[in-house]
Amino acid sequence: MMTPDTIFKNFQIASMSEASPLAYGMLENHSIGVSDGKIAWILPDDPSKNDCSHGAEGVRIIDGDGQLLTPGLIDCHSHLVHAGNRANEWEMRLHGRGYEEIAREGGGILSTVKATRAASESELFQSAESRLRYLMGEGVTTIEIKSGYGLNVETELKMLRVAKEFESKLPIRVQATLLGAHSVPPEYQTNPDAYVDLVCGEMIPAARELCTSVDVFCESIAFSLDQARRVFQASLDSGLNIKVHAEQLTRMGAAAMAAKMGAISVDHLEYLSESDCEVLAQHQTVATLLPGAFYCLNETQRPPVDCLRKNEVPVAIATDCNPGSSPVVSLLLMANMACNLFRMTPEEAFAGITRNAAKALKLDNQIGTIEVGKAADLVAWAVKSPSELIYSIGANPIRQVYFGGRES
Repeated sequence: MMTPDTIFKNFQIASMSEASPLAYGMLENHSIGVSDGKIAWILPDDPSKNDCSHGAEGVRIIDGDGQLLTPGLIDCHSHLVHAGNRANEWEMRLHGRGYEEIAREGGGILSTVKATRAASESELFQSAESRLRYLMGEGVTTIEIKSGYGLNVETELKMLRVAKEFESKLPIRVQATLLGAHSVPPEYQTNPDAYVDLVCGEMIPAARELCTSVDVFCESIAFSLDQARRVFQASLDSGLNIKVHAEQLTRMGAAAMAAKMGAISVDHLEYLSESDCEVLAQHQTVATLLPGAFYCLNETQRPPVDCLRKNEVPVAIATDCNPGSSPVVSLLLMANMACNLFRMTPEEAFAGITRNAAKALKLDNQIGTIEVGKAADLVAWAVKSPSELIYSIGANPIRQVYFGGRES
């Protein structure tokens, strides 16, 4: 057996392994050996034996004293990098103005576009870092960060560079996603197809080294099915994964279309139909639910969780952190909302911010569960069960985050 450089012992381990018959994949009286940032072994403790690796020179022992150990949390849908905020629009909505109405009058996404285009990379980094540190302080070790507030080649690339810079500055894993097709920019309002030409012909080729996926907002106030299909095909031709903001305000059929084209996740989904759920199941596409946007927009149409459950569609949960419809920097709160607003179980919600969130990023062979061969991204908590993390609103019983087996 490989001698590890670090051993975690005396923890209540929520492995989140799908192979386990136990809730949360719980492992009691087990130790974890970590070597070079990855989980080398997971073995049951045997008090009658003195494992020599525990006393080997240079092996660091981390004694949990009965604390809960979980996989690092994963925020698989965020718009973390942007300039400014939209508190004024939030106030307008509280006075009765609708999200679509504000967007059509130049507010919404376009107001953030103006601020983001004017900001420098260092300004964008500093503002996003404050949001990212909140999430990291709550156990997030992997995050997806979308562009989408530039709507021109220069600014979209600027946002992606800022997103990737976090990996070199902080103990965090970042998946960058190009969301150039987030909204039609002002200069293309009379010819949105020409903007789609720009996204497909110039933006995607220029961004392919800075991102792993391409996303599209397919909605009545954004891009049509045909336009989204063109962006997806250009993305696939460039070797990039595809994702979609779909069925949030209306049902346009984008989720099913994207799944058939190989999307790794489809997100929002309040207006998803039963037949759509069946398509997602057939194509093993992850359904990412965003309760923060549902809550902040005061929506009433819930995503069809029962249908997703019946069809065994993997469901992820994310913050959708953005300045307009979900100014959220707490993934645990999103798990709580998934339970209380969408009627998910705590185990389903916790899988949504670990195992299934990894699937939504196509990283489930690396992270999301505590299993041999995966990254030792681990979080120690002063509770006994993951349900306690979701049950308490506003509490943060975190004790230590380990990124690649090292304190972060």
